Amino acid sequence: MNERILISGASIAGLTLAHWLARHGFQPTVVERAPAPRTGGNGVDVRDLAVDVVDRMGIWPAVQAAAADVHGMKFVDARDRVTARVDTRTAGAIEIMRGDLVALLLENTDVEYLFGDSVRGLEQDENGVSVTFENAAPRRFELVVGADGLHSNVRSLAFGPEERFLRFKDHYFAFADADSALGENRRVTMHNTPGRMTGVYRSGNHAQAKAYFMFRSAPLAYDRRDTAQHKRLLRDAFGGDTFWRVPELLAGALDDPEFYFDALSQVHMPTWSTGRVALVGDAAWCASPASGAGAELALVGAYHLAREIVAHREDHATAFARYHAAHNPLVRKKQQIGPNVRLMVPKTAGGRRVRDTLARLPLMRAMAAAEQLAQSARRRALPDMDAGSAAPHIPHTR
Repeated sequence: MNERILISGASIAGLTLAHWLARHGFQPTVVERAPAPRTGGNGVDVRDLAVDVVDRMGIWPAVQAAAADVHGMKFVDARDRVTARVDTRTAGAIEIMRGDLVALLLENTDVEYLFGDSVRGLEQDENGVSVTFENAAPRRFELVVGADGLHSNVRSLAFGPEERFLRFKDHYFAFADADSALGENRRVTMHNTPGRMTGVYRSGNHAQAKAYFMFRSAPLAYDRRDTAQHKRLLRDAFGGDTFWRVPELLAGALDDPEFYFDALSQVHMPTWSTGRVALVGDAAWCASPASGAGAELALVGAYHLAREIVAHREDHATAFARYHAAHNPLVRKKQQIGPNVRLMVPKTAGGRRVRDTLARLPLMRAMAAAEQLAQSARRRALPDMDAGSAAPHIPHTR
C-alpha cells in the first residue's frame, strides 16, 4: 500500500508533503541533516495556489499573523538618494520569513523526525527501498522522496551527479543577518554597480534585518561546504566598494555564523522520479532565488505529489507520472527568471538607469497590476485532495 514513506528534508516541501500524507493515513518519516529545525532564511512569498494549500492545512490565519509586512523595493545611488521605488505587494498574497513558515508547518505535522542524520545509501527492488543512514540503523520503506534542496543528496544517489541537472545562471549570491539601522523599514533597499547588487531587507514585523549580495561572474571553483572560502569569494567581489552601506553590510555578513553563499542555479530534469524514489521542491526543479517562487512551488508541488500518492496508493508509477504532469507547467513558467535578474542586477550603468526610469513610470505600475489580475484569472483551481480512500490519521511514533 506504499504507506511507509521516507522524506529527506525538513523544509517547506518536505514538511508539506509529510503533513498531507500523515493526514491521509500514511506513515511518513522525515530525516533532516541539521540537528534541529532550521530557523533562518529570507522572506518567501505565499501566493496564488500556495495560499489555497496553506488554507486547507488550516494555517493561513497563522501565516497572515506572521507576515513580514514588506511593502516593496527601493533603489538608491552611492549617496543613498532614492532613484526609484517598486511596490511589490499583491492582493491575497503574503510574504513570510522562511523560518517562520517552517515553524508553522512543523507545529502542524505530526510524524516521525530524524534530525541530525541523512541518507547514505538507497537500494531499490520491486517491493520497496532499503535505506542506510549516516547515524540511524538501516530501514525499509515503500517509497523515498528527496526534498533536500538544490544540492540534493537523494538526487545524487538515485539519479546521478548534480552536474547533470544544475544550470548555472551567471551569478552568485549571499545573504546574512544585518544591522537593522542600515535599511528602511518595510523595504528592500538595493544599490547597484554594473553586474553587482548589495541590499538590505527590513521586515515590518521582525527586528532582524537581512543583507543581500549578488554579483555576475563566470563559474568559480570552490568547495560548496567551505564557508570560509565562500566568505573570501564575497570579500573579493565587494571588498573594494567603499560607498553607500556596502562596507557595513559586508562586515556584518562576514561575521554572521549563519552566512549563506551559493551559485544562482536552476535544476532541470526530464523526470522527477525513478522507480520508487521521487523528488520534490528545489531538489526537483529549483527555479533559483531570483524567481521569488521557491515557497510557492514547494507548497503546490508537495500538495500535488501527496494528492497523487493518496489517489494511487498501490501504483506509485502512476502517482509520480501524474504529479509531474500536474506541476511541471507551473515550474517551467517560474523558471523564466531573466526579467527578475535584469531588475536586480543590471549589467551596465546604462541598464541601471533604464531600470530606474521604467520603475518610476505610472504606466509600468499599471501594467504590472494588470498582469497580476490576468494571472489570477488564468490560474486553475487547486484540485481537491482525494480523501475517498483515506484511512483515519493515526499519529506514528517510533
